[in-house]
Amino acid sequence: MLPSSTFWNDWTKYPYSMTSWNMRPLGVQVLALAYRSGESWNETSWSNKEFDEKLENALSIADAEKRKELMVDIEKILQDSGIIIQPYWRKLYNHCAQNVRNFSVHPTLEYDLGKVWLDEA
Repeated sequence: MLPSSTFWNDWTKYPYSMTSWNMRPLGVQVLALAYRSGESWNETSWSNKEFDEKLENALSIADAEKRKELMVDIEKILQDSGIIIQPYWRKLYNHCAQNVRNFSVHPTLEYDLGKVWLDEA
């Protein structure tokens, strides 16, 4: 572990580092930021024309079910390239008093209390 002031000076030069990518509304958004050729957050400077083309196509599809079909190939290219360590998804937990209703944890850890209420019973 390095302090932020040290890490960010040379963050693309370390032989191994780990980035925590918070969720994005669409999974393809993280892939575009982290693995597309030439992106500023592409820490490994990995470049793969086939991946870029398939990702660009996936980014243009609004229907999640249709996009899912393309994601199989996109994820396989990433896995087979050896450029990544397969991401993991952490569990988020919520603890609150029993009388708090309709409160849940948002994946970005934001609080939306507009529909939360306290049960008087």
